[in-house]
Amino acid sequence: MYLSELKLWNFRKYGSEKPFDLSKPNLIVPFNKGLNVLIGENDSGKTSIIDAIKLVLKTHAYEWIKVEESDFYRGSDKLRIELEFKDIKPNEAKNFIEWLGWEGTGKDAIPILRLIYQVEIKQDRIQVTDVKAGMDEIGYSLNAEAREYLKTTYLKALRDADNDLTAKKNSRLSQILKEHEFFKKKSKDEEHPFESKFKKLNLEIEKWFKADGNEKLKKIIDDFLVSFTHKDKTSNISLGDSDIKSILEKVSLGILNEQNLGLGTMNRLYMAAELLHLKKENWDGLKLCMIEELEAHLHPQAQMKIIEALQKETEVQFILSTHSPNLASKVKLHNLIFCNNNMALPLGEVPNEENERTNKDKYTKLDKYDYKFLERFLDVTKANLFFAKGIILVEGWSEEIILPVIAKRLGYDLTEKEISIVNVGSTAYLKFAKIFLRQNATEKLNIPVAIITDLDNRPEAKDNSFCAVKKEKKEEKIKELEKSFNNTNVLLSYTSDWTLEWCLYNSETLSKSFKESVSEVHSGTDEFKGEKFEETKFISKLRKDKGHSPIDKVEVASLLAEKIEKNYLITKENLAKDKKIEYIIKAIKYACDEN
Repeated sequence: MYLSELKLWNFRKYGSEKPFDLSKPNLIVPFNKGLNVLIGENDSGKTSIIDAIKLVLKTHAYEWIKVEESDFYRGSDKLRIELEFKDIKPNEAKNFIEWLGWEGTGKDAIPILRLIYQVEIKQDRIQVTDVKAGMDEIGYSLNAEAREYLKTTYLKALRDADNDLTAKKNSRLSQILKEHEFFKKKSKDEEHPFESKFKKLNLEIEKWFKADGNEKLKKIIDDFLVSFTHKDKTSNISLGDSDIKSILEKVSLGILNEQNLGLGTMNRLYMAAELLHLKKENWDGLKLCMIEELEAHLHPQAQMKIIEALQKETEVQFILSTHSPNLASKVKLHNLIFCNNNMALPLGEVPNEENERTNKDKYTKLDKYDYKFLERFLDVTKANLFFAKGIILVEGWSEEIILPVIAKRLGYDLTEKEISIVNVGSTAYLKFAKIFLRQNATEKLNIPVAIITDLDNRPEAKDNSFCAVKKEKKEEKIKELEKSFNNTNVLLSYTSDWTLEWCLYNSETLSKSFKESVSEVHSGTDEFKGEKFEETKFISKLRKDKGHSPIDKVEVASLLAEKIEKNYLITKENLAKDKKIEYIIKAIKYACDEN
């Protein structure tokens, strides 16, 4: 069985000022069977989703979890959480017979378990209520045994792995081990083999302190004890009680032949120990592990190693939250859930099964070919788009280098505004943009996405003039694409000119600095020296004609960026009037949400 869906009403940020309506949840989150990774900027609601699940299911760690006033959406006096479980096998279904519902009819009907947790505030007090289950609005209370089969394994964000794996009373490690079938007794009266071995060891310890001169140490203690208490009192030196719980509280977990382990290694060891819950052979309950900020104390390569291992797991469902572009780049898009604008939107494909309950509007417009492309090219530097407040998609390094300095001169600090410039390295910007487009345009992400592109209308005639017919055809095509983004959060900002470099060459504001940059980078050629900047030669190099080495665009862009930063004659007002770079300014303003 696995958690297939979460619904929330008036829970924390997921709420509404409108009257409570069971037919309109404030949040619906669909989950995959295996790995699910919640991504998004800070305060986007990732922790609220995990906490809602914890409140209903509880955890194996015996944490004290209860609803607080702060869990209610502002001004509301009622909250509700629903969890739905599917793919319930017969050996699992037997634990929930009286609470199961069915989806479908006849032989195609499949069992479903739906949990309901509704809490209200009455007379300024939170009314404690039971978790219920059933297919109607109210359900029936789950008994304690059924709830035990639904507990989840949870690793909090700031994990103190060293403390939790150290021997002590009620240690987390002792709790993990005690719950494993390996330490279960067949009956209360029967002694576990582990207890028998411990008793023998305890007897050896006691004998050691009573023989071969070692009794002197014990005698000193006994003499004082008698003087403090009674003459019949005598001490007993041992390893302590020999019941399973006491024994396991004396156990620590470490790594063989290694000492003083760092936080990262201890964190990984702790995760491995917690997953012991989910690998019990005869366990007929839920196998769900939730981890907040998996990347805590882990370097990038360690993060990738762990996420690869978790993606291979087929028996356990994982729900993780992360702020790490490293993890986001390594996780398959199908496993990502984007938290934004009080929504949680899956980045996977629309489910194939015909199910009227499936909310297909929330899924992306990506097709199977887009997924293959993005999983190959969505690297760490590009994956930061999942955590940005605005995105600018560009086609090459030149745009990526120059845009931040132009933006700063316009008064926009892209770093301060948390805007990501994503260099897609080609004209594949549409594939990246589709990540942010939903099947239903009303399910709109609150992230402005600007695409910067050009027509690549090359001068081909002998006199280096541009073909008007080709330009017109390309403009028609790009305008059609631009129209497809109407009523979405994506802006297509383009120039009808050739390339960025051609626009810079003809720019009223930046032309002089651009030509100087080209001359300095290509100082070995006469055609770009001083005032002798030959346009024909420049076009040939930009067009990569035979016999002409191409312009070093990256070096030129780097040098130009420096000149823009230093040249205070390049003002905000001059840039705003410059028609040749108008498309760049338009994209910057849109991504900064200034339009």
